[in-house]
Amino acid sequence: MKEKEILMEKFSSDPERYYEVELFRSKGFERKKCTSCGRFFWTLDQNRKTCAEQPCQQYEFIGNPPTSKRYDYVETWKQVENFFVKNGHASVARYPVVCRWRPDLFFTVASIVDFQRIEGGRVTFQLPENPLIVPQMCLRFNDIANVGVSGKHFTSFCMIGQHSIADDKGYWKDRCVELDYELLTGPFGIPPKEIVWMEDVWLGYGAFGYALEYHVGGIELGNAVFTEFEGSPSDYRTMSNRVIDMGAGLERFNWVTQGTPTAYDCAFGPVVGQLLEKCGVEYDHNLFREYSKIAGALNLDEVADLALAKKQVASKLGVTQEVLEQKVGHLQALYAIADHVRSLVFAISDGGLPSNVGGGYNLRVILRRALGFINKYRWEVKLEEIADWHIDYLKALYPELEEHRGDVATILRVEQRRYGSAEERTSKIVETLKSSKKAITEEDLIMFYDSEGITPELLKEKGLPITIPDDFYVKVTEKHMVQKPEEEKAKFNIEGLPPTRLIYYEDQNVKEFDAKVLRLFEGKYVVLNQTAMFARAGGQEPDLGMLNGCEVVDVSKYGDIAIHTIKNCNFKEGDTVKGKVDWHRRGIIMRHHTATHIVNGAAQRYLGSWVWQHGAFKDIDKARLDITHFEHLSDKQVEEIERLANMAVQMNLPVTREVLPRKEAERKYGFRIYQGGIAPGNSVRIINIKDWDIEACGGTHAENTGIIGPIKITKAERVQDGTERLEYVAGEVAVEYMQKQARLISNLSQSLGAQPEKLVEAVSNLSEQYEDLRKKQKNIAKKFAFLMVDKIPTSAEKIGKILLYVSSEEGMEDDFYVTTGEEAISKIPNLVYLGVANIDGKVRLFIFCGKEAQNQGIKAGDLVKATAKTFGGSGGGDARFAQGGGSKQGDVQAIKREALGFVKSKIKA
Repeated sequence: MKEKEILMEKFSSDPERYYEVELFRSKGFERKKCTSCGRFFWTLDQNRKTCAEQPCQQYEFIGNPPTSKRYDYVETWKQVENFFVKNGHASVARYPVVCRWRPDLFFTVASIVDFQRIEGGRVTFQLPENPLIVPQMCLRFNDIANVGVSGKHFTSFCMIGQHSIADDKGYWKDRCVELDYELLTGPFGIPPKEIVWMEDVWLGYGAFGYALEYHVGGIELGNAVFTEFEGSPSDYRTMSNRVIDMGAGLERFNWVTQGTPTAYDCAFGPVVGQLLEKCGVEYDHNLFREYSKIAGALNLDEVADLALAKKQVASKLGVTQEVLEQKVGHLQALYAIADHVRSLVFAISDGGLPSNVGGGYNLRVILRRALGFINKYRWEVKLEEIADWHIDYLKALYPELEEHRGDVATILRVEQRRYGSAEERTSKIVETLKSSKKAITEEDLIMFYDSEGITPELLKEKGLPITIPDDFYVKVTEKHMVQKPEEEKAKFNIEGLPPTRLIYYEDQNVKEFDAKVLRLFEGKYVVLNQTAMFARAGGQEPDLGMLNGCEVVDVSKYGDIAIHTIKNCNFKEGDTVKGKVDWHRRGIIMRHHTATHIVNGAAQRYLGSWVWQHGAFKDIDKARLDITHFEHLSDKQVEEIERLANMAVQMNLPVTREVLPRKEAERKYGFRIYQGGIAPGNSVRIINIKDWDIEACGGTHAENTGIIGPIKITKAERVQDGTERLEYVAGEVAVEYMQKQARLISNLSQSLGAQPEKLVEAVSNLSEQYEDLRKKQKNIAKKFAFLMVDKIPTSAEKIGKILLYVSSEEGMEDDFYVTTGEEAISKIPNLVYLGVANIDGKVRLFIFCGKEAQNQGIKAGDLVKATAKTFGGSGGGDARFAQGGGSKQGDVQAIKREALGFVKSKIKA
């Protein structure tokens, strides 16, 4: 049995302990077992025999909403918010959908994730208010194939998060269920008999609990999870602070109040209507209303044969499957587009970029899926146009979307251009595949998507006869749902040691300190009770220095213990030692680290809000910063970022430090503080460069930007899709770099006999002269090659009927050997020609085999591999021509001997 099934059996065997709440007793709810699926549920309806979930109950609210009032999407939230605020809850703003505070998640998948922090493998819950309510937009990509089909599945949805820690301020399950019942029967006016509570279990990261789902009219509206245990189902303990994790779907609440055929019809406000009009899609209301009542049976993750399920649905509606597909296919595609664009609006607004790596992979999946539908039906609509409609509607609930309208449009336009390029490639690929007559497998489809960005729908549209698996998008997205951080494995037994006092956090100007040796490992790894030397962390290399005159060559952290690596250690455990920090090194790295914050702020200002730090490294010779950006940076963009960074230096901005409780830091500064990823611990150290950059950071920094000195960006490169790397130097290292560049220019100027300002012109002239010489050399080489061919028959080695000629001419380059080989085998069909070019300490091989030589079984591709091994090289090619090479000189005689042996072996064979 699976862990969840084991827990369900355990909890359901003792319903009085886990599921029976005071409301059930006072109102007379009866516990029953579903006659269809066997699940336990609680109801006031004595005649009910089945539970309230598909397929045991169809959607009964469609066309017949059980609520007393009808609300639109935003109004539905206002009703929920007003109710909970009146009942003592604080209403907090949503958290970003890009989840930078959880190292194992790319996206915020539930409202409780907002308040979870993982430290040392344990999950802690940190609520900014207790109790609270939050309209948390969530992203999930495990149901992509169901979006648009089931009427209830989304890739982005608002989870109404009702959360409480069961202490003297909060409450536990009795009050939770009571409030949810009052919400349903009060503001929404749902008759009590319509409400069914189903027993469930929830498993999360390091914590779990039992749950009560509440259903109305055949659909689950919310799930009240009572997180009571921490650990795993096989090894757990009761939490000191139990947590109410009630998550309800705003889309479903809204749907129940309106009874529309799908949740999309109401949750997207006017967007569906705008799409219908723009795309000219006809809406058969009667058919779709009846279809939607049973559409929940089409959940891909619950149906073994989706095609069969669709056929059964068509049969129930009294139409053929073809008619059903024709009537609902366009509309389902339109719903999917609306959903996918809304998800992209939130993701891009919160700093997520479509790409082919990490969480960006899933964003690109839904973006290209939306574009695939638009192309399939030839609709004249742009993604940024749909995004604007969403923002216009949702800004009343999420006003922050308005400020990112331009950014969203920019990213969507870039991705649409890339998709257009993929379309052009697809036509060529399809023609090649058709001519090869190769059967296309599911693995091939995934490969085309991963490596080329080509959707299976696009392949099919271009004429490739393929069957698209129903779960295709499940398979391509499941490996990009979470990220697993590497667990640090301690090399030392540090149990029982107190945390190292890190003096540099108290006063980073301390250069010398006294400390006691607490532990000594292997005679060179030292644990002190305190240190002023920075331990490697957050991409910053450590301080070095001296301990009692012994050289410190490294300082690392293991948990909250700093370990110093000592060269020629002369002390023992229990000794008091004197430490001295290499202050020159500290100053350089300190400037490089502060420059990293400055460059990051400059990039965000110049490029856009989608720029986030993706990684960083700071050492004494240089620093680097990886940022999220959708294209490779141009020279002009790099120059502008550098200009802005130096402007921040010239402004001499103060750099302040403060340590705040995590929730206070998040409330005060927002989630932009997590530029370098999640900072561990309950407290967060904030580095604030006034009006420029604010980050959670544990590194050492300058007191103000003015003392950093010049910042010079030395390199810009693309390290992966969606990530750009900037390398730079600051302070004295930047001065040294610029002096070196100046010397280089001066030497070059002298060598070319041109003034520095005329260097570009001089180099251009020199380049033209060089090209002229190259052309002349090629012409001479060709003439020489034709002359060489005439002497080959008399100079070549004879092996039976085969001639082997090895050529190694001083000063000749590739063109000579290729021209000679081509001409030679055209005139001498029994020839094996081998050209050996030793140039600049490296060797290149050029092998040609004539027709008769090939007929004897001698293949150029095989010969190049045999001969290249004499100098540790490699090569490849076909039967007629092959080439190879290596990183060192090739012995011509050794190559000739190997070639001779190879040819003889083939002749004998």
